[in-house]
Amino acid sequence: MPDYVVIATWSFGQQAVKVAAPLLEAGKPALDAAVAGAQAIEDDPKIHSVGYAGIGNAVGDVTLDACVMDGTTLACGAVAGLENVRHAAAVARKVMEKTPHVLLVGAGAKQFAIQQGFPLETLHTPESVAEWEKMKPKPKPPASSPDNHDTVTVLALDKKGLLGGVCTTSGLAHKLPGRVGDSPLIGSGLYVDNTAGAAGATGVGEEIIRIGGSLIIAEAMRAGKTPQEACELAVRKANAVAVRRGVHPAQVAFLALDVKGRVGAAATTGSKFEIYVARPAGVEQLKAKELDPETN
Repeated sequence: MPDYVVIATWSFGQQAVKVAAPLLEAGKPALDAAVAGAQAIEDDPKIHSVGYAGIGNAVGDVTLDACVMDGTTLACGAVAGLENVRHAAAVARKVMEKTPHVLLVGAGAKQFAIQQGFPLETLHTPESVAEWEKMKPKPKPPASSPDNHDTVTVLALDKKGLLGGVCTTSGLAHKLPGRVGDSPLIGSGLYVDNTAGAAGATGVGEEIIRIGGSLIIAEAMRAGKTPQEACELAVRKANAVAVRRGVHPAQVAFLALDVKGRVGAAATTGSKFEIYVARPAGVEQLKAKELDPETN
């Protein structure tokens, strides 16, 4: 049985895995470690695409989306459009543990969070408001920027060989009020199953939803593909769908982890996607393989 592994998205993934790894080393469950790693990013005011200090939507409101999934039981929970509560991933876990539902949204998600003891607070900081104002005139902020709409996805394999995962984000900057991306959707932004593997996504949520990205990867691993092969398959699918629709492929990226401790990462061209991986031997950075439609 492999020792623990935890992986997370983007440059801030290094911070997430450094928080999660000691918990796995101590024998904590994968989901506990993944949530802790994600929460460290939700708390960081320097990161404007997740949690506290996230950049607001078109009217300036910060709304958070998140989901969690346990690979043993397939228990899962999610929130979308959550306002004034910074720890969206932890609220999603409470949805999983305390309700018969998978997804709570908007005012209902906020009321549930209050009932579960989460404090209400403003998620704005002077810096995030200034960033919102600076980005406002631009019709489309850069799609691949981690300061725009990139999530933190954390996938973990614990010492018992069990998987858990978290995906959390403040979503697309200047999005229309009510817009929900892939991050809180089980099978799109996240899917975790001990009998297949764990997968997560980041990038333009609409395109990830369109192909059911994380579920495609998990099922490919179930069929025998490595995590790397499965991630590349999902990128090829996203590229093919974009060509079919007659549009330029949007920037999307995927990461995956299987029960053998193998990892994978792939993205569309120009995404500059990276993940961080923590094992007992230490932390390493991996650059995702990029695929474009011409070389699909």
